[in-house]
Amino acid sequence: MKNKIVSADEAVAIIRSGDTIANSGFVGAGTPDALLEALARRFDQSGAPSDLTLIFAAGQGDGKERGLNRLAAPGLVRRAIGGHWGLIPKLAARAVAGEMEAYNLPQGAISNMYRDIAAGRPGSYSKVGLGTFVDPRQDGGKINAATSEDIVTVETRGDEEFLFYRTHPIQIALIRGTTADSAGNITMEREALTLDNLAMAMAAKNSGGFVLAQVERIAEQGSLPPRQVRIPGNLVDCVVVAEGDLHRQTYATAYSPAFAQEIRAPMTGLAGMPLDERKIIARRCAFELPMNGIVNLGIGMPEGVARVAAEEKILRYVTLTAESGAIGGIPASGLDFGATVNADTILDQNQQFDFYDGGGLDLACLGLAQADRAGNVNVSRFGPRLAGAGGFINISQNAKKVVFAGSFTAGGLAIRVADGGLRIDTEGKARKFLPDVEQITFSGSRAHASGRQILYVTERCVFRLGEGGLVLTEIAPGVDLERDVLAQMDFTPQIDGPIQMDSRIFDDAPMGLIDDLTRIPLKDRLTYRADAGALFLNFEGLSVRTTKDVDAIRDAVARVCDPLGRKVRAVVNYDSFTLDETVADAYATMVSEVVDTYYTDVSRYTTSAFLRLKLGEMLSRRGLAPHIYETEAEARQGLGG
Repeated sequence: MKNKIVSADEAVAIIRSGDTIANSGFVGAGTPDALLEALARRFDQSGAPSDLTLIFAAGQGDGKERGLNRLAAPGLVRRAIGGHWGLIPKLAARAVAGEMEAYNLPQGAISNMYRDIAAGRPGSYSKVGLGTFVDPRQDGGKINAATSEDIVTVETRGDEEFLFYRTHPIQIALIRGTTADSAGNITMEREALTLDNLAMAMAAKNSGGFVLAQVERIAEQGSLPPRQVRIPGNLVDCVVVAEGDLHRQTYATAYSPAFAQEIRAPMTGLAGMPLDERKIIARRCAFELPMNGIVNLGIGMPEGVARVAAEEKILRYVTLTAESGAIGGIPASGLDFGATVNADTILDQNQQFDFYDGGGLDLACLGLAQADRAGNVNVSRFGPRLAGAGGFINISQNAKKVVFAGSFTAGGLAIRVADGGLRIDTEGKARKFLPDVEQITFSGSRAHASGRQILYVTERCVFRLGEGGLVLTEIAPGVDLERDVLAQMDFTPQIDGPIQMDSRIFDDAPMGLIDDLTRIPLKDRLTYRADAGALFLNFEGLSVRTTKDVDAIRDAVARVCDPLGRKVRAVVNYDSFTLDETVADAYATMVSEVVDTYYTDVSRYTTSAFLRLKLGEMLSRRGLAPHIYETEAEARQGLGG
């Protein structure tokens, strides 16, 4: 069998002018810098290969010299299709200047494209990107006027619109792992992420191309445990050993066993935050964390939400995720972003985007750079500065609830907390709330039409997305509505109230969110609406652990229904409901009794497929209607109201 271990220079000698190259990486995690350095060196010395097409999903650079910044020499790259450009300013500058053809597509669309190429599909249909700059009725993802080819089109399937993302054959895949044998089998035990390495390798191989893999060590052939091999040797053509700065676990960390999930790190050392605008915003966002919900926190301002959740001791009630593939644990920040400490599992990046695109996120908290009167958000393009969308479009367009987080103004903003309120000492020079954003990364009109809840959280006020656009709903204590809010916006929003933001946000003491999240009084969970003739029972986040809890529910229903003197219809919200197995029979008996005594009809719902199955089986055994809906709207329709 061929020995596939070669030098970096020998590996990149395979690349020909005009080839399409797919590169792996997420910031610095999994980025094959030794191969990129060798490719740049070959071009510098010989002028070849030239006119390459480069495809990359996540941002792959440090904002300076590393990663794809190495490929910025004029003539080396002719066309680039990327998800996030903010960390590769050298290549981005060439794209903005029109010195090459360049596209910005959603990170998830590119990630999933590798599987489409591997499977020989011409492309994929998705609603991700509709109504944004990726929509060909806007920019079609094109970054400059030199880019003319439409690689994204609008197509109608049935009565619905979709974007069609075309695939492109890949001649070269540059990937990274930890250990390889001479046959090219590769494991990834010391890598922070698995990313799209397998899909990229399959895509290149099935396009008739080559796979070049960077690793940090070599093992004897046949010694690698098969279950640890993430890329089989039959897909790999060349293996290059790299060390030191060319094979760091992330650009900020040479190696952390916690990022490799070798150990679970103690969370006692998680640093707190000073009570500045970042923490104020993170604290307000933390009020939206759903019990037992699945959450994505974006880079930048939203990162603070995890720290606030740790301070408030509610991290165990939510599952944090990262688009890089991590589920559970605490996402890292800065140049460690993408890595996670104490994850429950690490998925391939394309698998994570499958989950996101299908609506798996209960909440997304994302950055806010610009917003306009229609509720559109821009995080991707600011004049000559190209940041790129990354996973923002996939996440914001499909999460059940979205909270955008950012300071009200930027550039020199100075605030302080005094006397339980907010004081603005110096206003920021740059306004963020504009009549129209420079580029639409998030479409307010499409989000409102979907019926999802969208919030815009700043240090001084909170907006929600309404039918006509932004609606001001909350204002911080100490902030003057006219001077500090309306006068600092380039349009006048709709105003509802506004009410005062929770005063606990502006006190450095713990806010007691664990009580808010887990201990809503039972009496506040039951609401009888005479206009609908129905009792609404909000059991979201409720834990039933003892027979005393069961009796309390029976008594609460009786207190509301007995005075009515007649039976009522009922709608029960079982989202994030927890029922201890030891009291399941007692709970089921209570439900049967309550239904017989007080209800003419009852409808139940929860977004959890597991709970729908579990509760449905329990109800069926008691001869009760077992069907449980997914949404409140479906439940009410099933009730006939």
